Amino acid sequence: MADIVNLRRARKDKERREHESQARANRRRFGRTKAEKAADEDANRRSRRALDDKRLRSRDDENKP
Repeated sequence: MADIVNLRRARKDKERREHESQARANRRRFGRTKAEKAADEDANRRSRRALDDKRLRSRDDENKP
């Protein structure tokens, strides 16, 4: 026989788990030092620049400044 489940408690438990996962994501996203943020920004710039350097240009693009 199946266990009896209190639906109100199950709903609240699910809501708590979702809230905790969101809080964990926010801590990872916003709980960083200024140096860590700057390092990530520099890494993003370097990777963007590396991709732009490898982009093939058409003849029309070569004439534009």
